[in-house]
Amino acid sequence: MKILEVINVDFSLRHFLVPLMRGLRARGHEVVGACADGPLLDAPRAEGFRIVHVPMARSMNPLAQARCLVALVALFRREKPDLVHAHMPISGLLARLAAKIAGVPRIAYTCHGFLFNQPGPWWRRRLSLFLERAAGRITDVYLTVSEEEAADARRLGIHPRATAVLNGRDPARFHPDPAAREAIRAELGAREEDCVVVAVSRMVRHKGYPELLSAMRDTPQNCVLWVVGERLPTDHGEDMEPHFERAAQALGRRLVRLGYRHDVNRVLAAADAFCLPSHFEGLPMSAIEAMLAGLPVVSTDIRGPREMVSAGETGLLVPPMTVAPLAEALTALARDPALRARMGAAARARALDRFDEAKVVARTVALLEG
Repeated sequence: MKILEVINVDFSLRHFLVPLMRGLRARGHEVVGACADGPLLDAPRAEGFRIVHVPMARSMNPLAQARCLVALVALFRREKPDLVHAHMPISGLLARLAAKIAGVPRIAYTCHGFLFNQPGPWWRRRLSLFLERAAGRITDVYLTVSEEEAADARRLGIHPRATAVLNGRDPARFHPDPAAREAIRAELGAREEDCVVVAVSRMVRHKGYPELLSAMRDTPQNCVLWVVGERLPTDHGEDMEPHFERAAQALGRRLVRLGYRHDVNRVLAAADAFCLPSHFEGLPMSAIEAMLAGLPVVSTDIRGPREMVSAGETGLLVPPMTVAPLAEALTALARDPALRARMGAAARARALDRFDEAKVVARTVALLEG
């Protein structure tokens, strides 16, 4: 088949879709990517993937979305794909509608998180549910990255055959690495007695940074936070910089900002625990990477993370948008190296069983080939 993989921005295509695109190409399919252009597309293009620019806009602006819809219809009529596989709420809706208009024979969608499950005004949640139901009726293959949202899709009448394929990462890349641990800790000035907690995500409010930075003030002095990530040009909402500036004054050496890194696998191998106190998620890739690296995970008790973290066994779950429980969880890990080691080993075993990239790609390819 000729398959068009459609997503919103370069960050999403590079970090979420490339393994699937490789898997589809290995099966003999012609695979073309489509998203807003950006510098992170250099790597997939270097692998030989053709990626087409589409004027995607991560907003509710109707004019911007109309331009995108017109561009997608033109793209599909020009490329004549056998299958369009869409991703993310807005780009996924537009791509499926454009595929229907263009007469694409088969339409697939992977839900990475429903907007109606996210905090926000009631009208946006209701509109999201209405649009998801409407788009579900023109979707042949409906996939989700979490079991809970597959159940939501079936229960709410979005799609009767919604199937969870999960997310995955490559254990050959993400794993315990003593040499990387020694080198990165030396590079970043971590002491032997430090419990390094790493957070990897975009710099946006819903990733829980205000709560995490506040919680760090109530943790032991050996608890150090490394933050990997940056704010994307298309991200919206509150600026996190004032929170980080105040935290830097309070925490001193215990807060290290690393920005965007291409060696996240090595950074994870050098840490002692992982933290993702998000307000909402799909099934976060960063937590899978941390589990494969043998780290216990501290996360919020929300859709996605609670499917990943077995509380008390592979990590700790805390209520979202709270500070004291998060500080208590980080403190427990900082004070108990044996607990960290036990939970980290269990987290890696669970990730190898459920979140191995090869298994996830194989499931997804089989359903797309259907």
